Amino acid sequence: MSNNSFPHESFDDLLAANAEYQKTFKYSGLTGSAAKGLAIVTCMDSRINPLSVIGLRSGDAKILRNAGARVTEDVIRTLVLATYLLNVNRILVMPHTDCKMAENDEADFHKLIDEQYGVNTSSLEFRTSRDQRGSLASDLNRIRSYPLLREGVVVAGAIYDVKTGTIEPFEG
Repeated sequence: MSNNSFPHESFDDLLAANAEYQKTFKYSGLTGSAAKGLAIVTCMDSRINPLSVIGLRSGDAKILRNAGARVTEDVIRTLVLATYLLNVNRILVMPHTDCKMAENDEADFHKLIDEQYGVNTSSLEFRTSRDQRGSLASDLNRIRSYPLLREGVVVAGAIYDVKTGTIEPFEG
């Protein structure tokens, strides 16, 4: 198989599910704007359904996900676009409990990947932090103080509990 061909056999289950989804598709009327004026920065953890956690639906919010819910350069870039062009006037940064990115050090991940797969990832910054609350405070400050973010945008943080479904507002 060439690198440019679509690996159908690896994605047959997804294509079949999409064929079913199309039969009841109801979102063609949505726009690209965040209907509720919200952007959520959260982790890529598959236990998190960010819209359901706060009672929203497709089209209501912009969802930005990465390992650890960290505010990276790409997140900042996306938030600037969202606040000027996509109706975002509120930003919620929402990491979660039981997160691998908060339970390990940067060096641990590099060593694990190198030992198990023989791949040197030392050129990457994974942005791990054992001090999740400290990192959240730092990330909130990074957004709030970013000079290109649209003025008047409200920024808040909360920690999502993957065992109870509760979000705990973060004062920081």
